[in-house]
Amino acid sequence: MKEIVIFNNHFYLHKTGAIFWKEKNTLLLADIHLGKVGHFRKSGIPVPRKVEGVFYDKISKLKNSLNFSQIIFLGDLFHSSLNNEWFLFENWVKKSVLKIILIKGNHDIIPKLKFQQVGIKTYNDLKIEKFLFTHHPKKINDYFVFSGHIHPGVRLAGKGKQIMKFPCFIYNKDQIILPSFGGFTGMHLPKIKNDDQVFVITNKEVIEVKEKTNSLKRRK
Repeated sequence: MKEIVIFNNHFYLHKTGAIFWKEKNTLLLADIHLGKVGHFRKSGIPVPRKVEGVFYDKISKLKNSLNFSQIIFLGDLFHSSLNNEWFLFENWVKKSVLKIILIKGNHDIIPKLKFQQVGIKTYNDLKIEKFLFTHHPKKINDYFVFSGHIHPGVRLAGKGKQIMKFPCFIYNKDQIILPSFGGFTGMHLPKIKNDDQVFVITNKEVIEVKEKTNSLKRRK
């Protein structure tokens, strides 16, 4: 994991796209989009059912290694309206001993009451000490912002002529944007600014890259 220190708090960037907040024993996740598989299958698009279990497998492995007690979802926990995935999630929550907070994203249209009934608190934005947790990236004076929404990725040139895309964290003095934690969500390649630090996710680790190439033109 890659450590960053913000306002004397320690945050660890994990290769799954999660962030572990040591001082609060809290896991931060963005853009799970649960239920997306069901909506695609309902529309006749053949998506393997096994994709639905990716979230629960990843959470289980993270819990075993980090032993966090709270999760803050930074929006788009669900992709759209209720479908069968809700019942899988509800069952997981009821068996879990975790405190769960949802920051509502633009896809989170499931009624607030459904989350309240399983003990999940929902917010549009949440401030904890000098940190703001929200869905859309933004700059807020006097607060450091954690957000998601854009599913950030970066395009990097290999040793040959190949160009590869990787999910990434984008970090600067004002905020960090988390990659999508979901297993069926895709990536967006935002413009990387000069003051951004980019932490690329590989299968094995999180690596800071100095060369920011989302504006790179493909070589002929």
